[in-house]
Amino acid sequence: MWQFRKPDTNEATEVRPQAVSFEERRLMTLGDAGAFAQRDVNTELKVELHQRLLSLINLSALDTLSREQIEDEIGDIIREELDKQDRALNQQERKQLVADVLDELLGLGPIEPLLKDPTITDILVNGATRVFVERYGVLEPTAVRFKDDKHLLRIIQKIVSSVGRRVDESAPLVDARLADGSRVNAVVPPLAIDGPLLSIRKFAKVPISLDRLVEIGSVPPAIAEVLKAVVASRRNVLISGGTGSGKTTMLNAMSAFIDSRERIVTIEDSAELQLQQTHVARLETRPSNIEGKGEITQRDLVKNALRMRPDRIIVGEVRAGEAFDMLQAMNTGHEGSMTTVHANTPRDALSRIEQMIGMSGIDMPARAARAQVASAIHIVIQVARLSDGRRRLVSVAEITGMEGEIITMQEIFRFRQTGMSGDNQVLGRFEATGIRPRFLDYLSTHGISLSTDLFRPDMKFEA
Repeated sequence: MWQFRKPDTNEATEVRPQAVSFEERRLMTLGDAGAFAQRDVNTELKVELHQRLLSLINLSALDTLSREQIEDEIGDIIREELDKQDRALNQQERKQLVADVLDELLGLGPIEPLLKDPTITDILVNGATRVFVERYGVLEPTAVRFKDDKHLLRIIQKIVSSVGRRVDESAPLVDARLADGSRVNAVVPPLAIDGPLLSIRKFAKVPISLDRLVEIGSVPPAIAEVLKAVVASRRNVLISGGTGSGKTTMLNAMSAFIDSRERIVTIEDSAELQLQQTHVARLETRPSNIEGKGEITQRDLVKNALRMRPDRIIVGEVRAGEAFDMLQAMNTGHEGSMTTVHANTPRDALSRIEQMIGMSGIDMPARAARAQVASAIHIVIQVARLSDGRRRLVSVAEITGMEGEIITMQEIFRFRQTGMSGDNQVLGRFEATGIRPRFLDYLSTHGISLSTDLFRPDMKFEA
């Protein structure tokens, strides 16, 4: 049996606790005041003090003061507020509280505690007074508030300016990222009717590994072995799924098994991939300037990547004409390339790729476009976010070629939902369809062997 070499990286971990009961999940979802108060006893106090400070200080003056000056000023205010509230905190706790509030003022304001909370995966701000978060796949409201829309807009400007972008009435939409790689989208008036909108998709500081996905039940161990073999043997992979279904997480996890001797070029709208190899060249698009010039699209970057001597090209997500150039790269010696696409099923994913070829501006008959797709993409992996908030791999399909004008595809593994438990958890199991994949013969030429027993129709893998 061929053994997989574990990548030379630190063990990836996920912030999710090992076990969270339904009752704990319910209390967190409902925001029960006492259920998880001990997780961070000062969070509520920090938010309360931050709100008080906003009414006492001049926000615009913060940019002109040093950290030490601000710390001296707010230290006295915080001590006075704590005395008024009769809070029993020792000197060390008060010092830490001052530091935490200072981080909020110099960081991203009221949402700074949310960014530091490892249980939160999404932060959604709908105007100054409505802030929601996602924990364990479930949305819940928070007590976080901004002083007003101007304060929220100031925080948004701080985020986008740090990556050389801007947002105002002339450019009211912006995609950006935080220093830790978290993805940010902002919409401001006049497009946002009820005040600025801010969405932050957080990413784990340490990428989640495929082993961790196995541990939390997103992927069965047997299927994980197949995915490792697919990557190691340089099969071209398309990962499909809806918004928030875990496409990027799956891409990051699978990319860990790319040989460290290969040169990888990544192309993204907002850089969020966290590849662990040493030989990675990262490229990011650029929007147009205030004069409407200087835009660099993903398609421009894919074309340029072909001149950078890549072994593999990884496109964070294909959305338009770059799909054609990506397929061309896959067909011209850059085997093992990977990308993601928004689609609900593997078949829909192929249809979307075909439509994107049409968006490239190249006049190509439909059959020729499908032939490009069929020859370039070998494996389609479908991921989904189920009704209980958990993200799972739900299908692994292999493209086998063309029959007439139709791309032929065979499903190798699938997740079959069998019902719901009493606490609203999805019940189901992974199963093999009984089809022996054609890529097994290809794996053997690369010195990789998988047991054919994995693909027997009676093979069931409990979720």
